[in-house]
Amino acid sequence: MDYIPLFPFADYWWFYGLFTLFVLGMLALDLGVFHREAHEVRFKEALGWSVVWVTLALIFGYGLHQYALWKFPLDPRLAGLDHAALATQTGLEYLTGYVVEKSLSVDNIFVFVVIFTYFAIPAKYQHRVLFYGIIGALVFRIIFISLGAVLMQFHWVIWVFGVFLILTGIKLLFIPGKPIDPEKNPVIRLLRRLLPVTPKIEGQKFFVRHDGVLHATPLFICLVFMELTDIVFAVDSVPAIFAITKEPLIVFTSNVFAILGLRAMFFMLAGVMHKFRFLKYGLGLVLVFVGLKMVWLNDAFGGKFPISWSLGIISGIIAVSIVVSLLVPPKPAVAKA
Repeated sequence: MDYIPLFPFADYWWFYGLFTLFVLGMLALDLGVFHREAHEVRFKEALGWSVVWVTLALIFGYGLHQYALWKFPLDPRLAGLDHAALATQTGLEYLTGYVVEKSLSVDNIFVFVVIFTYFAIPAKYQHRVLFYGIIGALVFRIIFISLGAVLMQFHWVIWVFGVFLILTGIKLLFIPGKPIDPEKNPVIRLLRRLLPVTPKIEGQKFFVRHDGVLHATPLFICLVFMELTDIVFAVDSVPAIFAITKEPLIVFTSNVFAILGLRAMFFMLAGVMHKFRFLKYGLGLVLVFVGLKMVWLNDAFGGKFPISWSLGIISGIIAVSIVVSLLVPPKPAVAKA
């Protein structure tokens, strides 16, 4: 059976617009009201915001399921199909996509900790850098998702993405990560040549003028490097969610909700990330699994691997990796490091 888009862009452009306005409104409320003054985000505040973002994501998923139950029977393109099953599949695909993106975004936290430490960014300014970093991440994700939606129409692209995810997962499982050195990044080196950089942080400003000359601050250099690392992460995460669903609307909304909660999750978990030392292997297995879905499992199950199985397998892998991390104590040498 040929693929029938459940939410074609021509019919749902208005939804993309409203959803984007909602996201911009939430971001404006975040920075303009709750974080107008730079301050260090404590665990309690981060936990509260994490609950808010996760709750909003789950409410949206429930609303999407209910909307599908109402709308699909009215769509003549879907006549003769099991509308209730399609609505359930829609809700599960959104939830699975959200879990995948949320899990993969945990890997960002490891990198954020290293970046903030390298650039010596005080805790009270980290939220501001992450805020604008999230805006940039949303822009890049929209671009990647748009390209992915076009490319996924070609079957050979599915194989390319699937093999790429499998290789990336194997790399996480068996190859140690390299230390991050922003000074070796060609973009950062070019930026320093084109624009004077102040030797110290100038409050929460990204740019300042000294003797009439515009200077970038270390805060801006940190932001640029954070955006570059997010592009690398997007190369992994966008194909991963397209392995879960072919619907760009589901890809877009689940991706955005996962990114919006990333800042709060960072401030909540940054101090304990070293305890989740097996999470990296869990993420590697998740990428291998979604890669196998694209190149083999979907075809083996008549074109679509059961989404409920995917949700259970992915959630189980992440849960086991977290539990093992907490239960198995590190070796003395590792703990000391």
